[in-house]
Amino acid sequence: MKKSFYLVLSLLVLASMALASCAPPAAQAPVTTDLKEEEFTGLAIAAPDCEYGGMIKEIKAVDEFTVQFTFCAPDPAFPSKAAFTAFSIQPKEWIKAAMESREILEKPIGTGPYYIESWNRGDSIVFKRFDDYWGEKAITDTLVFRWSTEGAARKLELESATVDGIDNPSPDDFEALRANPDVALYDREAMNIFYLGFTNTFEPFDDVNVRKAISMGIDRQRLVDNFYPAGSSVASHFTPCSVANGCVGDEWYEFDPVAAKAMLAEAGFPDGFTTKIYFRDVFRSYLPEPSLVATDVQAQLKENLNIDAEIVVMESGAFIEESSAGRLDGLYLLGWNADYPHITNFLDYHFTNTNPQFGTPFPEIYEKLAAAAQIADPAEAESLYVEANNAIKELVPMIPVAHGGSATAFRADVEGAHASPLGNEYMAVMKPGDRTTFVWMQNAEPISVYCNDETDGESLRACEQVIESLLSYEVGGTDVQPGLATACEPNDDLTVWTCKLREGVKFHNGFTLDADDVVTSWGVAWDAANPLHIGNTGAFEYFTYLWGGLLNAAPAE
Repeated sequence: MKKSFYLVLSLLVLASMALASCAPPAAQAPVTTDLKEEEFTGLAIAAPDCEYGGMIKEIKAVDEFTVQFTFCAPDPAFPSKAAFTAFSIQPKEWIKAAMESREILEKPIGTGPYYIESWNRGDSIVFKRFDDYWGEKAITDTLVFRWSTEGAARKLELESATVDGIDNPSPDDFEALRANPDVALYDREAMNIFYLGFTNTFEPFDDVNVRKAISMGIDRQRLVDNFYPAGSSVASHFTPCSVANGCVGDEWYEFDPVAAKAMLAEAGFPDGFTTKIYFRDVFRSYLPEPSLVATDVQAQLKENLNIDAEIVVMESGAFIEESSAGRLDGLYLLGWNADYPHITNFLDYHFTNTNPQFGTPFPEIYEKLAAAAQIADPAEAESLYVEANNAIKELVPMIPVAHGGSATAFRADVEGAHASPLGNEYMAVMKPGDRTTFVWMQNAEPISVYCNDETDGESLRACEQVIESLLSYEVGGTDVQPGLATACEPNDDLTVWTCKLREGVKFHNGFTLDADDVVTSWGVAWDAANPLHIGNTGAFEYFTYLWGGLLNAAPAE
Protein backbone atom coordinates (compact mmCIF):
# COMPACT_ATOMS: atom_id res chain seq x y z
CA MET A 1 0.00 0.00 0.00
CA LYS A 2 2.80 2.41 0.89
CA LYS A 3 4.69 1.54 -2.30
CA SER A 4 1.60 2.29 -4.38
CA PHE A 5 1.04 5.56 -2.54
CA TYR A 6 4.62 6.73 -3.04
CA LEU A 7 4.60 5.57 -6.66
CA VAL A 8 1.48 7.65 -7.36
CA LEU A 9 2.92 10.59 -5.44
CA SER A 10 6.17 10.37 -7.40
CA LEU A 11 4.29 10.26 -10.68
CA LEU A 12 2.24 13.31 -9.67
CA VAL A 13 5.38 15.24 -8.74
CA LEU A 14 7.09 14.31 -12.00
CA ALA A 15 4.01 15.29 -13.98
CA SER A 16 3.86 18.58 -12.16
CA MET A 17 7.54 19.25 -12.83
CA ALA A 18 7.08 18.38 -16.49
CA LEU A 19 4.15 20.76 -16.82
CA ALA A 20 6.07 23.51 -15.05
CA SER A 21 9.06 23.06 -17.32
CA CYS A 22 6.84 23.25 -20.41
CA ALA A 23 4.96 26.35 -19.28
CA PRO A 24 6.36 29.74 -20.27
CA PRO A 25 7.69 31.95 -17.48
CA ALA A 26 5.00 34.08 -15.87
CA ALA A 27 6.37 37.32 -17.31
CA GLN A 28 7.26 35.96 -20.74
CA ALA A 29 5.22 35.91 -23.92
CA PRO A 30 3.98 32.50 -24.99
CA VAL A 31 6.04 31.12 -27.86
CA THR A 32 4.29 30.18 -31.09
CA THR A 33 5.80 26.71 -31.29
CA ASP A 34 4.59 25.82 -34.80
CA LEU A 35 6.69 28.56 -36.38
CA LYS A 36 10.29 28.17 -37.49
CA GLU A 37 12.50 31.21 -37.74
CA GLU A 38 13.62 31.84 -41.29
CA GLU A 39 17.08 33.04 -42.22
CA PHE A 40 17.65 36.50 -43.66
CA THR A 41 17.45 36.44 -47.46
CA GLY A 42 17.46 40.10 -48.50
CA LEU A 43 13.87 40.66 -49.63
CA ALA A 44 12.90 43.51 -51.93
CA ILE A 45 9.69 44.71 -53.50
CA ALA A 46 9.60 47.29 -56.28
CA ALA A 47 7.22 48.99 -58.67
CA PRO A 48 8.18 48.62 -62.34
CA ASP A 49 7.94 52.40 -62.64
CA CYS A 50 6.18 55.32 -61.00
CA GLU A 51 3.20 55.30 -63.36
CA TYR A 52 1.10 53.25 -60.94
CA GLY A 53 0.31 56.48 -59.07
CA GLY A 54 1.96 55.95 -55.68
CA MET A 55 5.01 57.51 -54.08
CA ILE A 56 6.95 54.37 -53.14
CA LYS A 57 9.27 52.98 -55.82
CA GLU A 58 11.09 50.26 -53.87
CA ILE A 59 11.49 48.79 -50.38
CA LYS A 60 14.69 46.79 -50.10
CA ALA A 61 16.61 44.88 -47.44
CA VAL A 62 20.14 46.03 -48.22
CA ASP A 63 21.61 43.79 -45.55
CA GLU A 64 20.38 42.10 -42.39
CA PHE A 65 20.01 45.37 -40.49
CA THR A 66 19.57 47.96 -43.26
CA VAL A 67 16.34 48.85 -45.08
CA GLN A 68 16.22 51.29 -47.98
CA PHE A 69 13.07 53.11 -49.13
CA THR A 70 13.15 54.68 -52.59
CA PHE A 71 10.43 57.15 -53.56
CA CYS A 72 9.13 58.52 -56.83
CA ALA A 73 9.32 62.05 -55.40
CA PRO A 74 10.91 63.72 -52.38
CA ASP A 75 9.22 62.90 -49.08
CA PRO A 76 10.34 65.20 -46.26
CA ALA A 77 7.61 63.79 -43.97
CA PHE A 78 8.97 60.22 -44.09
CA PRO A 79 10.27 60.21 -40.47
CA SER A 80 6.91 61.37 -39.09
CA LYS A 81 5.09 58.74 -41.12
CA ALA A 82 7.57 55.95 -40.35
CA ALA A 83 7.07 56.51 -36.62
CA PHE A 84 3.35 55.84 -36.91
CA THR A 85 1.80 52.57 -35.70
CA ALA A 86 0.18 51.88 -39.09
CA PHE A 87 3.69 51.07 -40.32
CA SER A 88 4.63 48.75 -37.47
CA ILE A 89 6.72 45.61 -37.81
CA GLN A 90 5.86 41.97 -37.08
CA PRO A 91 7.89 38.82 -37.89
CA LYS A 92 7.60 37.71 -41.50
CA GLU A 93 6.94 34.17 -40.31
CA TRP A 94 3.91 35.23 -38.24
CA ILE A 95 2.52 37.40 -41.02
CA LYS A 96 2.68 34.42 -43.39
CA ALA A 97 1.13 32.05 -40.84
CA ALA A 98 -1.55 34.27 -39.31
CA MET A 99 -2.75 36.69 -42.00
CA GLU A 100 -4.91 34.28 -43.98
CA SER A 101 -6.39 32.74 -40.82
CA ARG A 102 -6.93 36.30 -39.48
CA GLU A 103 -5.35 35.34 -36.15
CA ILE A 104 -3.15 38.38 -36.65
CA LEU A 105 -6.17 40.62 -35.98
CA GLU A 106 -6.21 39.64 -32.31
CA LYS A 107 -2.75 38.13 -31.75
CA PRO A 108 -0.02 40.53 -32.85
CA ILE A 109 3.59 39.48 -32.31
CA GLY A 110 5.52 42.66 -31.79
CA THR A 111 8.66 43.96 -30.14
CA GLY A 112 6.96 46.31 -27.66
CA PRO A 113 7.09 46.50 -23.86
CA TYR A 114 3.86 44.48 -23.54
CA TYR A 115 2.34 41.48 -25.30
CA ILE A 116 -1.32 40.48 -25.35
CA GLU A 117 -2.03 37.61 -22.99
CA SER A 118 -5.79 37.44 -23.61
CA TRP A 119 -8.65 39.32 -25.25
CA ASN A 120 -12.12 38.76 -23.86
CA ARG A 121 -14.24 40.37 -26.56
CA GLY A 122 -16.74 42.81 -25.14
CA ASP A 123 -14.96 43.03 -21.79
CA SER A 124 -11.19 43.54 -21.63
CA ILE A 125 -7.72 42.98 -23.05
CA VAL A 126 -4.96 41.76 -20.72
CA PHE A 127 -1.35 42.67 -21.53
CA LYS A 128 1.75 41.26 -19.82
CA ARG A 129 5.21 42.79 -19.52
CA PHE A 130 7.73 41.52 -22.09
CA ASP A 131 10.91 40.95 -20.13
CA ASP A 132 13.09 40.61 -23.24
CA TYR A 133 12.14 44.10 -24.41
CA TRP A 134 15.11 45.86 -26.05
CA GLY A 135 14.40 49.23 -24.40
CA GLU A 136 13.32 50.37 -20.96
CA LYS A 137 11.02 47.66 -19.66
CA ALA A 138 7.45 48.33 -18.58
CA ILE A 139 7.19 49.34 -14.93
CA THR A 140 3.99 47.39 -14.27
CA ASP A 141 3.71 43.65 -14.78
CA THR A 142 0.11 43.58 -16.00
CA LEU A 143 -1.83 46.10 -18.07
CA VAL A 144 -5.58 45.82 -18.62
CA PHE A 145 -7.64 47.75 -21.18
CA ARG A 146 -11.35 48.17 -20.54
CA TRP A 147 -13.86 50.48 -22.22
CA SER A 148 -17.16 52.31 -21.87
CA THR A 149 -18.91 54.67 -24.25
CA GLU A 150 -20.33 56.66 -21.32
CA GLY A 151 -18.20 59.44 -19.85
CA ALA A 152 -20.13 59.21 -16.56
CA ALA A 153 -19.35 55.50 -16.30
CA ARG A 154 -15.63 56.09 -16.86
CA LYS A 155 -15.59 58.83 -14.24
CA LEU A 156 -17.40 56.62 -11.71
CA GLU A 157 -14.92 53.79 -12.24
CA LEU A 158 -12.00 56.17 -11.71
CA GLU A 159 -13.47 57.72 -8.56
CA SER A 160 -14.31 54.24 -7.26
CA ALA A 161 -10.66 53.22 -7.80
CA THR A 162 -11.64 50.26 -10.00
CA VAL A 163 -9.50 51.71 -12.81
CA ASP A 164 -6.24 53.67 -12.69
CA GLY A 165 -6.79 55.95 -15.68
CA ILE A 166 -9.48 57.00 -18.14
CA ASP A 167 -9.58 58.69 -21.51
CA ASN A 168 -11.75 61.66 -22.43
CA PRO A 169 -13.72 62.61 -19.31
CA SER A 170 -16.97 64.35 -20.23
CA PRO A 171 -16.61 68.14 -20.54
CA ASP A 172 -19.09 68.66 -17.69
CA ASP A 173 -16.86 66.63 -15.36
CA PHE A 174 -13.60 68.51 -15.81
CA GLU A 175 -14.04 70.85 -12.84
CA ALA A 176 -15.23 68.10 -10.51
CA LEU A 177 -12.21 65.99 -11.40
CA ARG A 178 -9.85 68.93 -10.88
CA ALA A 179 -11.33 69.45 -7.43
CA ASN A 180 -10.96 65.81 -6.41
CA PRO A 181 -7.66 65.32 -4.49
CA ASP A 182 -7.65 61.60 -5.34
CA VAL A 183 -7.60 62.30 -9.09
CA ALA A 184 -5.24 64.12 -11.48
CA LEU A 185 -6.52 65.60 -14.75
CA TYR A 186 -4.13 66.02 -17.71
CA ASP A 187 -5.20 68.36 -20.50
CA ARG A 188 -4.56 67.18 -24.06
CA GLU A 189 -3.64 69.65 -26.78
CA ALA A 190 -6.42 69.99 -29.37
CA MET A 191 -4.51 68.50 -32.30
CA ASN A 192 -7.63 67.19 -34.02
CA ILE A 193 -10.60 68.12 -36.17
CA PHE A 194 -14.32 67.34 -35.96
CA TYR A 195 -16.16 67.76 -39.24
CA LEU A 196 -19.55 67.20 -40.85
CA GLY A 197 -18.98 65.03 -43.87
CA PHE A 198 -20.99 64.29 -46.98
CA THR A 199 -20.28 62.44 -50.22
CA ASN A 200 -20.64 64.41 -53.42
CA THR A 201 -21.79 61.42 -55.47
CA PHE A 202 -25.14 61.47 -53.65
CA GLU A 203 -27.82 64.07 -54.39
CA PRO A 204 -28.22 66.82 -53.34
CA PHE A 205 -24.63 66.91 -52.02
CA ASP A 206 -23.33 66.87 -55.58
CA ASP A 207 -24.21 70.59 -55.69
CA VAL A 208 -21.49 72.76 -54.17
CA ASN A 209 -24.06 75.42 -53.30
CA VAL A 210 -26.00 72.91 -51.20
CA ARG A 211 -22.82 72.02 -49.37
CA LYS A 212 -21.95 75.70 -48.94
CA ALA A 213 -25.45 76.54 -47.70
CA ILE A 214 -25.26 73.84 -45.03
CA SER A 215 -21.83 75.13 -44.04
CA MET A 216 -23.21 78.63 -43.46
CA GLY A 217 -26.40 77.31 -41.86
CA ILE A 218 -24.72 75.52 -38.94
CA ASP A 219 -23.79 77.58 -35.89
CA ARG A 220 -20.47 75.94 -35.09
CA GLN A 221 -19.78 78.27 -32.16
CA ARG A 222 -22.99 77.07 -30.53
CA LEU A 223 -21.79 73.46 -30.82
CA VAL A 224 -18.45 74.31 -29.21
CA ASP A 225 -20.00 76.40 -26.46
CA ASN A 226 -22.57 73.77 -25.53
CA PHE A 227 -20.76 70.49 -25.92
CA TYR A 228 -16.99 71.01 -25.73
CA PRO A 229 -14.63 71.55 -22.79
CA ALA A 230 -12.23 74.43 -22.20
CA GLY A 231 -9.34 74.40 -24.65
CA SER A 232 -11.64 73.76 -27.63
CA SER A 233 -12.13 76.16 -30.54
CA VAL A 234 -14.21 76.64 -33.65
CA ALA A 235 -12.19 75.45 -36.64
CA SER A 236 -11.06 78.21 -38.98
CA HIS A 237 -9.41 75.55 -41.17
CA PHE A 238 -9.40 71.77 -41.39
CA THR A 239 -5.91 71.45 -39.88
CA PRO A 240 -5.20 72.78 -36.35
CA CYS A 241 -3.21 76.00 -36.29
CA SER A 242 -0.49 74.35 -34.16
CA VAL A 243 0.57 72.42 -37.27
CA ALA A 244 2.82 74.32 -39.68
CA ASN A 245 0.75 75.83 -42.56
CA GLY A 246 -2.44 74.46 -41.04
CA CYS A 247 -4.20 77.84 -40.95
CA VAL A 248 -2.80 79.67 -43.94
CA GLY A 249 -5.35 80.94 -46.43
CA ASP A 250 -8.88 82.23 -45.89
CA GLU A 251 -10.87 81.34 -42.79
CA TRP A 252 -14.05 79.28 -43.02
CA TYR A 253 -17.53 80.75 -43.60
CA GLU A 254 -19.24 82.62 -40.81
CA PHE A 255 -22.65 81.49 -39.55
CA ASP A 256 -25.24 83.25 -41.71
CA PRO A 257 -28.61 81.44 -41.75
CA VAL A 258 -30.29 84.06 -43.94
CA ALA A 259 -27.69 83.82 -46.68
CA ALA A 260 -27.61 80.03 -46.26
CA LYS A 261 -31.36 79.68 -46.80
CA ALA A 262 -31.24 81.95 -49.85
CA MET A 263 -28.39 79.91 -51.35
CA LEU A 264 -30.27 76.66 -50.72
CA ALA A 265 -33.32 78.11 -52.47
CA GLU A 266 -31.19 79.15 -55.46
CA ALA A 267 -29.89 75.58 -55.60
CA GLY A 268 -33.47 74.38 -56.05
CA PHE A 269 -34.48 73.58 -52.46
CA PRO A 270 -36.54 76.53 -51.19
CA ASP A 271 -38.43 74.15 -48.88
CA GLY A 272 -35.38 72.14 -47.81
CA PHE A 273 -35.10 68.38 -48.28
CA THR A 274 -34.85 65.18 -46.27
CA THR A 275 -31.60 63.42 -45.41
CA LYS A 276 -29.89 61.47 -42.65
CA ILE A 277 -27.23 62.14 -40.03
CA TYR A 278 -24.98 59.14 -39.41
CA PHE A 279 -22.66 58.74 -36.43
CA ARG A 280 -21.13 56.18 -34.09
CA ASP A 281 -21.82 56.57 -30.40
CA VAL A 282 -18.15 56.67 -29.44
CA PHE A 283 -16.76 59.48 -27.27
CA ARG A 284 -13.69 60.96 -28.99
CA SER A 285 -11.51 63.93 -28.15
CA TYR A 286 -12.74 65.66 -31.32
CA LEU A 287 -16.37 64.75 -30.55
CA PRO A 288 -16.99 64.42 -26.80
CA GLU A 289 -20.80 64.22 -26.92
CA PRO A 290 -21.72 62.56 -30.23
CA SER A 291 -25.42 61.97 -29.58
CA LEU A 292 -25.97 65.49 -28.23
CA VAL A 293 -24.08 67.06 -31.12
CA ALA A 294 -26.04 64.98 -33.63
CA THR A 295 -29.32 66.11 -32.06
CA ASP A 296 -28.26 69.75 -32.12
CA VAL A 297 -27.13 69.55 -35.76
CA GLN A 298 -30.49 67.97 -36.57
CA ALA A 299 -32.29 70.86 -34.84
CA GLN A 300 -30.15 73.50 -36.58
CA LEU A 301 -30.73 71.97 -40.02
CA LYS A 302 -34.48 72.12 -39.44
CA GLU A 303 -34.50 75.57 -37.85
CA ASN A 304 -32.13 77.31 -40.25
CA LEU A 305 -32.62 75.45 -43.56
CA ASN A 306 -35.85 73.44 -43.18
CA ILE A 307 -33.85 70.27 -43.76
CA ASP A 308 -35.39 67.21 -42.08
CA ALA A 309 -32.63 64.85 -40.99
CA GLU A 310 -33.13 61.39 -39.51
CA ILE A 311 -30.45 60.38 -36.99
CA VAL A 312 -28.88 56.97 -37.63
CA VAL A 313 -26.55 55.44 -35.05
CA MET A 314 -24.13 52.86 -36.47
CA GLU A 315 -21.76 50.29 -34.96
CA SER A 316 -18.27 51.78 -34.82
CA GLY A 317 -16.47 49.43 -37.21
CA ALA A 318 -19.27 49.51 -39.78
CA PHE A 319 -19.45 53.31 -39.57
CA ILE A 320 -15.74 53.73 -40.21
CA GLU A 321 -15.82 51.27 -43.12
CA GLU A 322 -18.88 52.85 -44.77
CA SER A 323 -17.80 56.47 -44.31
CA SER A 324 -14.27 55.75 -45.51
CA ALA A 325 -15.63 54.12 -48.66
CA GLY A 326 -17.97 57.05 -49.39
CA ARG A 327 -21.11 54.96 -49.05
CA LEU A 328 -23.12 57.12 -46.62
CA ASP A 329 -25.89 58.99 -48.41
CA GLY A 330 -26.38 61.77 -45.88
CA LEU A 331 -24.38 63.91 -43.48
CA TYR A 332 -22.13 62.18 -40.97
CA LEU A 333 -20.21 63.14 -37.85
CA LEU A 334 -16.56 62.20 -37.96
CA GLY A 335 -13.19 63.58 -37.05
CA TRP A 336 -9.50 63.00 -36.91
CA ASN A 337 -6.84 62.94 -34.22
CA ALA A 338 -3.31 63.63 -35.37
CA ASP A 339 -1.32 60.46 -35.98
CA TYR A 340 1.85 62.41 -36.60
CA PRO A 341 2.50 66.14 -36.33
CA HIS A 342 2.61 67.14 -39.99
CA ILE A 343 0.05 68.78 -42.26
CA THR A 344 0.17 65.81 -44.64
CA ASN A 345 -1.48 63.72 -41.92
CA PHE A 346 -4.55 65.95 -42.06
CA LEU A 347 -4.83 67.17 -45.65
CA ASP A 348 -3.14 64.45 -47.70
CA TYR A 349 -5.04 61.67 -45.96
CA HIS A 350 -8.47 63.23 -46.46
CA PHE A 351 -8.20 65.04 -49.79
CA THR A 352 -5.88 62.90 -51.89
CA ASN A 353 -7.04 61.76 -55.33
CA THR A 354 -7.33 58.15 -54.08
CA ASN A 355 -9.69 58.81 -51.15
CA PRO A 356 -13.37 58.16 -52.00
CA GLN A 357 -14.63 59.33 -48.59
CA PHE A 358 -16.06 62.66 -49.80
CA GLY A 359 -16.91 61.36 -53.25
CA THR A 360 -15.10 62.47 -56.40
CA PRO A 361 -11.84 64.13 -55.31
CA PHE A 362 -11.00 67.64 -56.48
CA PRO A 363 -7.80 68.23 -58.51
CA GLU A 364 -7.84 71.86 -57.34
CA ILE A 365 -7.03 70.44 -53.91
CA TYR A 366 -5.00 67.27 -54.40
CA GLU A 367 -2.66 68.64 -57.07
CA LYS A 368 -1.55 71.45 -54.75
CA LEU A 369 -1.13 69.00 -51.87
CA ALA A 370 0.97 66.63 -53.96
CA ALA A 371 3.31 69.46 -54.91
CA ALA A 372 3.51 70.83 -51.37
CA ALA A 373 4.26 67.42 -49.84
CA GLN A 374 7.57 67.31 -51.71
CA ILE A 375 8.87 70.51 -50.10
CA ALA A 376 10.78 70.21 -46.84
CA ASP A 377 10.76 73.89 -45.86
CA PRO A 378 7.31 74.93 -44.52
CA ALA A 379 7.91 78.54 -45.57
CA GLU A 380 8.62 77.48 -49.15
CA ALA A 381 5.51 75.28 -49.19
CA GLU A 382 3.21 77.93 -47.69
CA SER A 383 1.87 79.38 -50.94
CA LEU A 384 0.76 75.93 -52.10
CA TYR A 385 -1.02 75.28 -48.82
CA VAL A 386 -2.75 78.68 -49.11
CA GLU A 387 -4.13 77.57 -52.48
CA ALA A 388 -5.12 74.14 -51.15
CA ASN A 389 -6.88 75.55 -48.07
CA ASN A 390 -8.71 78.13 -50.17
CA ALA A 391 -9.83 75.40 -52.60
CA ILE A 392 -11.16 73.34 -49.67
CA LYS A 393 -13.19 76.35 -48.55
CA GLU A 394 -14.51 77.05 -52.04
CA LEU A 395 -15.42 73.45 -52.88
CA VAL A 396 -16.67 72.43 -49.40
CA PRO A 397 -15.91 68.68 -49.48
CA MET A 398 -16.89 68.73 -45.78
CA ILE A 399 -17.52 71.26 -43.00
CA PRO A 400 -14.77 71.71 -40.39
CA VAL A 401 -16.45 72.34 -37.05
CA ALA A 402 -14.14 72.18 -34.05
CA HIS A 403 -10.74 71.41 -32.64
CA GLY A 404 -11.71 69.62 -29.46
CA GLY A 405 -9.94 70.07 -26.17
CA SER A 406 -9.81 66.85 -24.17
CA ALA A 407 -8.00 65.21 -21.30
CA THR A 408 -7.02 62.04 -19.55
CA ALA A 409 -7.56 61.48 -15.84
CA PHE A 410 -5.70 59.18 -13.45
CA ARG A 411 -5.68 58.22 -9.83
CA ALA A 412 -3.45 60.73 -8.10
CA ASP A 413 -0.81 58.17 -7.14
CA VAL A 414 -0.09 57.10 -10.73
CA GLU A 415 3.45 58.11 -11.61
CA GLY A 416 4.31 58.81 -15.24
CA ALA A 417 0.70 59.67 -16.11
CA HIS A 418 0.25 61.93 -19.13
CA ALA A 419 -2.00 62.94 -22.02
CA SER A 420 -0.53 62.71 -25.50
CA PRO A 421 -1.54 65.21 -28.21
CA LEU A 422 -1.43 62.23 -30.59
CA GLY A 423 -3.69 60.14 -28.35
CA ASN A 424 -1.03 57.44 -27.98
CA GLU A 425 -0.58 57.35 -24.22
CA TYR A 426 2.30 54.98 -23.40
CA MET A 427 1.42 52.80 -20.45
CA ALA A 428 4.86 51.24 -19.98
CA VAL A 429 6.11 54.36 -18.16
CA MET A 430 3.21 54.48 -15.70
CA LYS A 431 3.41 53.18 -12.12
CA PRO A 432 0.04 52.79 -10.38
CA GLY A 433 1.10 53.33 -6.77
CA ASP A 434 1.93 49.98 -5.15
CA ARG A 435 -0.37 47.99 -7.45
CA THR A 436 1.02 45.38 -9.85
CA THR A 437 -1.79 45.83 -12.39
CA PHE A 438 -2.54 49.03 -14.26
CA VAL A 439 -6.16 49.29 -15.49
CA TRP A 440 -6.98 51.73 -18.28
CA MET A 441 -10.50 52.57 -19.48
CA GLN A 442 -11.02 54.12 -22.88
CA ASN A 443 -14.04 55.04 -24.99
CA ALA A 444 -14.48 51.90 -27.06
CA GLU A 445 -13.17 48.42 -27.71
CA PRO A 446 -10.43 48.11 -30.34
CA ILE A 447 -11.70 46.90 -33.70
CA SER A 448 -8.57 44.82 -34.21
CA VAL A 449 -4.92 44.98 -33.22
CA TYR A 450 -3.52 44.56 -36.71
CA CYS A 451 -3.06 48.30 -36.94
CA ASN A 452 -1.44 48.32 -40.37
CA ASP A 453 -5.06 48.12 -41.53
CA GLU A 454 -6.84 50.23 -38.91
CA THR A 455 -7.58 53.95 -38.56
CA ASP A 456 -9.54 53.80 -35.29
CA GLY A 457 -7.80 55.54 -32.39
CA GLU A 458 -8.97 53.03 -29.79
CA SER A 459 -7.35 50.26 -31.82
CA LEU A 460 -4.16 52.23 -32.44
CA ARG A 461 -3.62 52.93 -28.72
CA ALA A 462 -3.84 49.22 -27.91
CA CYS A 463 -1.41 48.40 -30.71
CA GLU A 464 1.10 50.97 -29.51
CA GLN A 465 1.66 49.04 -26.30
CA VAL A 466 2.59 45.90 -28.27
CA ILE A 467 4.01 46.63 -31.71
CA GLU A 468 6.58 49.17 -32.84
CA SER A 469 7.67 51.03 -35.95
CA LEU A 470 11.03 52.00 -37.38
CA LEU A 471 10.90 55.34 -35.57
CA SER A 472 8.79 56.53 -32.63
CA TYR A 473 7.35 59.63 -30.98
CA GLU A 474 8.56 60.91 -27.65
CA VAL A 475 6.35 59.87 -24.75
CA GLY A 476 3.55 62.41 -24.42
CA GLY A 477 4.89 64.51 -27.29
CA THR A 478 5.29 64.81 -31.04
CA ASP A 479 9.06 64.80 -31.64
CA VAL A 480 10.31 61.88 -33.73
CA GLN A 481 13.04 59.74 -32.20
CA PRO A 482 14.69 56.35 -32.88
CA GLY A 483 12.56 53.22 -32.61
CA LEU A 484 13.38 49.84 -34.11
CA ALA A 485 15.78 51.80 -36.30
CA THR A 486 18.56 53.77 -34.68
CA ALA A 487 18.27 56.28 -37.51
CA CYS A 488 16.67 56.85 -40.92
CA GLU A 489 18.78 59.12 -43.12
CA PRO A 490 17.85 60.66 -46.50
CA ASN A 491 19.87 61.31 -49.62
CA ASP A 492 20.27 64.91 -50.76
CA ASP A 493 16.96 65.20 -52.61
CA LEU A 494 14.90 63.23 -50.03
CA THR A 495 13.95 60.50 -52.51
CA VAL A 496 15.86 57.71 -50.73
CA TRP A 497 15.67 57.02 -47.00
CA THR A 498 18.00 54.44 -45.44
CA CYS A 499 17.15 53.01 -42.02
CA LYS A 500 19.63 51.17 -39.79
CA LEU A 501 17.96 48.63 -37.52
CA ARG A 502 18.88 47.90 -33.94
CA GLU A 503 20.65 44.59 -33.65
CA GLY A 504 19.46 41.88 -31.28
CA VAL A 505 15.86 43.10 -30.98
CA LYS A 506 13.56 40.23 -30.01
CA PHE A 507 9.95 39.70 -31.01
CA HIS A 508 7.53 38.38 -28.41
CA ASN A 509 7.93 34.86 -29.79
CA GLY A 510 11.72 34.96 -29.45
CA PHE A 511 12.53 35.60 -33.11
CA THR A 512 15.14 38.26 -33.94
CA LEU A 513 14.26 41.38 -35.95
CA ASP A 514 15.89 41.72 -39.35
CA ALA A 515 15.35 43.76 -42.51
CA ASP A 516 13.23 41.03 -44.13
CA ASP A 517 10.63 41.56 -41.38
CA VAL A 518 10.43 45.24 -42.30
CA VAL A 519 10.07 44.56 -46.03
CA THR A 520 7.38 41.95 -45.40
CA SER A 521 5.43 44.12 -42.92
CA TRP A 522 5.39 47.05 -45.33
CA GLY A 523 5.10 44.96 -48.48
CA VAL A 524 1.90 43.06 -47.64
CA ALA A 525 0.18 46.40 -47.10
CA TRP A 526 1.67 48.28 -50.06
CA ASP A 527 1.26 45.58 -52.73
CA ALA A 528 -2.43 44.84 -53.38
CA ALA A 529 -1.42 41.78 -55.44
CA ASN A 530 0.39 40.18 -52.52
CA PRO A 531 -1.64 37.11 -51.42
CA LEU A 532 -1.22 38.29 -47.83
CA HIS A 533 -2.77 41.69 -48.59
CA ILE A 534 -5.79 40.79 -46.43
CA GLY A 535 -5.72 42.70 -43.15
CA ASN A 536 -9.04 43.54 -41.52
CA THR A 537 -11.02 45.46 -44.15
CA GLY A 538 -8.26 45.11 -46.74
CA ALA A 539 -8.32 48.87 -47.37
CA PHE A 540 -4.92 49.64 -45.77
CA GLU A 541 -6.01 53.26 -45.80
CA TYR A 542 -2.87 54.87 -44.43
CA PHE A 543 -0.74 53.17 -47.07
CA THR A 544 -3.24 54.23 -49.73
CA TYR A 545 -3.49 57.87 -48.75
CA LEU A 546 -0.14 58.74 -47.17
CA TRP A 547 1.94 57.06 -49.88
CA GLY A 548 -0.23 58.12 -52.79
CA GLY A 549 -1.75 54.73 -53.60
CA LEU A 550 -1.15 50.98 -53.51
CA LEU A 551 0.98 48.97 -55.89
CA ASN A 552 -1.09 46.74 -58.20
CA ALA A 553 -4.36 48.18 -56.94
CA ALA A 554 -7.41 47.61 -59.09
CA PRO A 555 -8.39 50.76 -61.01
CA ALA A 556 -11.25 52.74 -59.54
CA GLU A 557 -14.61 52.04 -61.17
